[in-house]
Amino acid sequence: MPTTLLMPALSPTMEEGTLAKWLVSEGDAVSSGDLLAEIETDKAVMEFESADDGIVGKILVPEGSQGIAVNQPIAILVEDASEVGKVSLPDEAQAVDEEPKKATEAAAEKDLEPTPDKQAAKPEDAASARIFASPLAKRIAQSKGLELSSITGSGPHGRIVKADVENFEAPAPAVSAAPSPGFEALIGQYEAREHEVIQLDGMRRTIAARLSESKQTIPHFYLRRDIRIDKLLAVRSELNTALAVHDMKISVNDFIIKAAALALQSVPEANSIWAADKVLKFKSSDVAVAVAVDGGLFTPVLFDADRKSLSQLSSEMKDLAERARSRSLKPNEYQGGSFAISNLGMYGIESFDAVINPPHGSILAVGAGTKRPVAVDDGIEIATVMSATLSVDHRVIDGVLGARLLASIVENLENPLRMML
Repeated sequence: MPTTLLMPALSPTMEEGTLAKWLVSEGDAVSSGDLLAEIETDKAVMEFESADDGIVGKILVPEGSQGIAVNQPIAILVEDASEVGKVSLPDEAQAVDEEPKKATEAAAEKDLEPTPDKQAAKPEDAASARIFASPLAKRIAQSKGLELSSITGSGPHGRIVKADVENFEAPAPAVSAAPSPGFEALIGQYEAREHEVIQLDGMRRTIAARLSESKQTIPHFYLRRDIRIDKLLAVRSELNTALAVHDMKISVNDFIIKAAALALQSVPEANSIWAADKVLKFKSSDVAVAVAVDGGLFTPVLFDADRKSLSQLSSEMKDLAERARSRSLKPNEYQGGSFAISNLGMYGIESFDAVINPPHGSILAVGAGTKRPVAVDDGIEIATVMSATLSVDHRVIDGVLGARLLASIVENLENPLRMML
């Protein structure tokens, strides 16, 4: 009997992916545990193993196909080599396979409105009908105050997925501002200018969706401090001299990670995230750090950062950054944490405001250290000063609590020897 292989969910939040590469061809015999394909999620390329024995009878999704929904059929295994190339999907699987195609075709239509017949076909009491939606889609809908009954699902069997909620547009009020022009309208405006249309990959689509969600649903406020880092630079220089024999080097960012981790212990109420209608408060300091990669960024997490030495943090951060750039991180390595750091100092940026990465409660934006005149008790002196901006989720952290957290980070960075005890 043929076995239908479905697009796997390779991370807790994965709803679609790209079939980056087939590792088998039609006619190949496979056993349970054999690698079948490489699947690209929004963050990583992961291997897909066979759970059954058989022969690859038909490949349904070609290499490079994007936006393949979880549980969509991608291949068929058969028992007899004579069936290779001749086997077809069971009727039920064909229905599942057609759902994403229909949704894509429908989305391509301009000014598409439900017909009166379709509207009449809906149950009068939508609440009484069972609504199928992914847990992530439900959470996003709740945070936006949307009724799932008003959203059309594009997943298998009409299941509502994350993209459906994020792309849902409530009916316009009677009086409203003119809508933003769509893709075709924008192309028309710029048709006389030479241009290139760049298709978004899974990572860029996810970044756009998450940051749009962040700015729309998270009430940001910002706290700013200047930090004198002359002592830190001196301590770092001594450490790196001593560590040179071990081919190790501590960065300023390593000190910032440690300072933030310890601050979250000093101000434990700030070590929290917003979770729908509750707040989750953590005991350990799990700090995420933004890493730029081709086409986007990752935020790998340094777990239990408060308990690790500077050399441990440095070694772990280097490893995570290298694997982030090669897109070989596992989901559990870039999901989690309550706090994040974004450092653009190495690019000469002196100050900026970072957008909170949901579900984190705050993020520290760090600029370059520069020489500046500083007022002291007996006059003016030149010091190396680094600006930092703490973006805070006001649902979790109020102004005074955020100020205490930032003050603790500053205290640690201006007195670096305390972090080595």
